[in-house]
Amino acid sequence: MRKILLGLAVITPLLAATAHAADNNMRPGLWQIETTSDLLLLVPHLPPDQMQSIKDLAKDYGLEMPQIENGAAISQTCITQEMANQKTLPNFYNAELGCTSKSATRNGNNYKVDFVCASADLKGNGTAEGTITTPEVFTGQTNFTGTAQGNPVNERADINGKWLNASCGAVKPL
Repeated sequence: MRKILLGLAVITPLLAATAHAADNNMRPGLWQIETTSDLLLLVPHLPPDQMQSIKDLAKDYGLEMPQIENGAAISQTCITQEMANQKTLPNFYNAELGCTSKSATRNGNNYKVDFVCASADLKGNGTAEGTITTPEVFTGQTNFTGTAQGNPVNERADINGKWLNASCGAVKPL
């Protein structure tokens, strides 16, 4: 149970990182995404074998495990010019998670994506919403309510994104 919940906490920020479609198009290049949640506060208390299981889970989804400290996960992602030019939000809800977007809307610089998860381990509904304040900064949050391995989940994560560099270097696009 803890593995799937913390996996959700680690992967949720990446779901919300799809905030690149509003009047302020996100600047292409390397972005840092910082996510805070109550579940991330548990990471320092995990035994090494459970932490390895979470790293393996992230890897199974093709994701790099973000740096986690003080209840925050810090990761980097690459936004291509094509992604920055989009006027609709892309579908980043991995089939492996069993989640799909139901609707994606924007109003000016505000975005909202509703998603539903229907896998054996993860069932429920969530939202990712926020604001692109400038082409180099966005803020938002994700909320998920449902069950993880049959146990109730009601989780919120706050997300802050900032542009770092025009070159993504070795960081691959989503």
